[in-house]
Amino acid sequence: MKIACKNITILLAIGALAAGLAGCGGGNAAPAATGTTRSTESTTLSGTVTVFAAASLKSTFTKIAADFEAANPGTKVTLNFAGSSDLVTQITQGAPADVFASADTKNMTKLIDAKLIDGTSTNFATNVLQIAVPPSNPASISSFADLSKPGVNVVVCAPEVPCGSATETIQMATGTTLTPVSEESSVSDVLGKVTSQEADAGLVYVSDVKTAGDKVKGIPFTESDNAVNTYPVATVGATQNKEVAQAFIAAVTGAAGKKVLTDAGFGTP
Repeated sequence: MKIACKNITILLAIGALAAGLAGCGGGNAAPAATGTTRSTESTTLSGTVTVFAAASLKSTFTKIAADFEAANPGTKVTLNFAGSSDLVTQITQGAPADVFASADTKNMTKLIDAKLIDGTSTNFATNVLQIAVPPSNPASISSFADLSKPGVNVVVCAPEVPCGSATETIQMATGTTLTPVSEESSVSDVLGKVTSQEADAGLVYVSDVKTAGDKVKGIPFTESDNAVNTYPVATVGATQNKEVAQAFIAAVTGAAGKKVLTDAGFGTP
């Protein structure tokens, strides 16, 4: 009887030890499973953002915005295109904007100095001027100097607009004086004058000529290197949807956005 009791005691002790070890193993497994669940969590973007962008960005930003909405079904991007200086005036006067993309750093600086920009801006593209003429090139334009010939109806951007400022820089660098028949408030307006054949020539960006396709003929000129415009983008301080605004800027400056821009003729900063 004593031997039997001793054997039972040993068996009970072994069983208790095994149960204890199993309990320890189970305790280690639970935290690992919980950690795995947390690592797969993601944030879903939602809401509307209003993007104020330079007129020369119309085709590219329309494409980037469509791609952004497709990748983030809960979002909507509202686009407002105009001359950069006009957009600055609108934002300064309280127009609701979440993102501002300018065709030059000068107009972005105006909003930064007015403390209307959240943080800093990011340069995402460059552009240079090109001469746009109707497909038949009625005035036989072949150089920048040809734009100053008597009888040539040339259209340019107003001086306060980035494309107009670039035009003035080139005139000063080359000693050429243009006598435009009109000064437009945006580069798209200049292009419109040429495509409608209301003008013999217009100074627009390389990207505008490429976007216009066979509606115009582009004439490059080496003097354009004297005025390379850099495009910055930033979040407007008054934005009500900072997260989506920053995500849209990331889409513009990311690989996919850069491809859209370079395919349209823009350069990189």
